[in-house]
This record gives sequence, C-alpha cells and structure tokens, in this order.
Amino acid sequence: MESFALTEAVFYVLLSLHTPLHGYGIMQKVESMSNGRVRLAAGTLYGAISSMVEKGWIVAVPGEKNSRKKEYVITENGKSVVSCELMRLKELVTNGESIIGG
Repeated sequence: MESFALTEAVFYVLLSLHTPLHGYGIMQKVESMSNGRVRLAAGTLYGAISSMVEKGWIVAVPGEKNSRKKEYVITENGKSVVSCELMRLKELVTNGESIIGG
C-alpha cells in the first residue's frame, strides 16, 4: 500500500465509521471524538465521503426503509488505511520525542 498522510477530517471520519452512520451522525461523532476541536462542514464531509467511497475505503449500507439518509461504514481497505496512518503518526511522535528529548 502506498504511503501518504490523511487529512485530520478524513482520519476522523474513517475512525467514526466502524459502525454505520449517516452524515449528521458522522459530524456528531467526529466532534465528540475530537473533544469539539474538529467540526465538519457539510460540504467538507460529503466531499470526503464521495472521495472515500470512490477509493473503496467506505461503502454505503442499506439504511432504514423509507429513510433518505444514507449510512456508511468502513471497509477492510479503509481499516488498512487507518492502520498505516496510525503507524505514520507513531513514527512522527517517536522521531519528535527523540529530537526534543521528550
């Protein structure tokens, strides 16, 4: 798998989708997970969702009958992306601590 850095918004969205959620649920979960620091605008969220669906990191799942809300869940490919990002972040922390003596 190629190595690249995820945006903070994409990383949090992927983390939030270990259980199926619709857009507003994702927004709430990301805000909660980041202690209110990350607040996703609808345009940012739906642009990210579209991109992640295209890349195969998340998929839409059937929601409740008669509901217009589409729910999404992370795929195995998406879980691999999160795992790679966690390794990259750990490397940053380790290297940063060794440089500043933390």
